[in-house]
Amino acid sequence: MSSPVRSRGDARVDQQRVKKTRLSRRSWLQMGVAMAVSVHLSTGLALAQAGALGLGRAASSLEMASWGPIVGPDGDGLPDGGATAAAGRTIYERRCLACHGATGQEGPDTALAGGYNSLATASPQKTVGSYWPVATTLWDYINRAMPFNRPGSLTSDEVYAVVAYVLYLNDLVGAQDRIDAETLPGIAMPNRDGFVSDPRPDLDRPSDP
Repeated sequence: MSSPVRSRGDARVDQQRVKKTRLSRRSWLQMGVAMAVSVHLSTGLALAQAGALGLGRAASSLEMASWGPIVGPDGDGLPDGGATAAAGRTIYERRCLACHGATGQEGPDTALAGGYNSLATASPQKTVGSYWPVATTLWDYINRAMPFNRPGSLTSDEVYAVVAYVLYLNDLVGAQDRIDAETLPGIAMPNRDGFVSDPRPDLDRPSDP
């Protein structure tokens, strides 16, 4: 077979195509660099203006009080009230099930239950039952951040109820066990010894739970 013959016109067309491709790539690269520089300069300008204009202020005690109690590992700050897992089931099904599943394991969002003895395996599952070191901070987290579409909308009793039900899904409390400021700090979480203290001297460390 004879080799294909290409005309000079074909060669010129190919050269033009290569040139256009190079220009296109160069244009995209230049555009990307320009955008990156623009974002960097805008961020720097915004930070400079914030410092120069004195933007921002310390939150007032009234504002901080409106955010609710800050509950640490020892349970200090837990409010009055309480509830059982039996009472929490209805609230969970109405406010939590869509994201975490009927048993806290189905998702589509983060699993809340299961994963026992999985942290040292090739497929660790970090759930409330397998990973959280203390139960009191679960109350604090749910109170501040849940439900996802309306954080902070639960009453103290509703938070206790959801906490009780999540602990129940992890076989840590019974359905009729009352969870309140007295009982919650005493729940021994399976991974309570799985964390170490932060050694940095500039941190105020709370007392051990």
